[in-house]
Amino acid sequence: MSIDKFVTLNSTVVPLPIENVDTDQIIPARFLKATTKEGFGDNLFFDWRYDKAGQPKADFVLNNPKYSGQIIVAGKNFGSGSSREHAAWAIAGYGFKAVVSSFFADIFRGNSLNNGVLPVQVSDAFLAKIFKAVDADATAELTINLEKQTITIVATGESESFEINAYKKSCLLNEYDDIDYLINLKDEIEAWEKQAIRF
Repeated sequence: MSIDKFVTLNSTVVPLPIENVDTDQIIPARFLKATTKEGFGDNLFFDWRYDKAGQPKADFVLNNPKYSGQIIVAGKNFGSGSSREHAAWAIAGYGFKAVVSSFFADIFRGNSLNNGVLPVQVSDAFLAKIFKAVDADATAELTINLEKQTITIVATGESESFEINAYKKSCLLNEYDDIDYLINLKDEIEAWEKQAIRF
């Protein structure tokens, strides 16, 4: 199944200035029984979003109508802990297209890219500038340009470059998952096989 195409994203953000957010906080283990991606967004940050009676906690950012958008801006070391791919499913299922942090756990980074969520790693200093901009104005926007590999604070024009695996970049730009990518190379693969058979 292909992933959504990602070229440029301009969006307001949901600020989560908490460090060391692990995958159990992103999607608690009791929700991992499902084998499809449907419904995981409903349980994103469940224990932070709801109290024991199932009522929304007013002090959690996802329950604050002031903040919205397709980008989470999180503190350092996002996605640590267990390797569950369900964390990326939950983030994508909620409607987020990108996560910005100054450090990501490697497995979470890979799982996110495989599910069409772009992890944008910035410097600690630039992350602080983003939080400052959003604190000053909840409607502050970021522009993420995947082709140029830049992230920009729209209000100030400040920008920073980010790194991404070239293969995964190509997949996101072309709306490919790993299978789609191979199918796209079908003619080249068949040509190589015919040549290899001759030898």
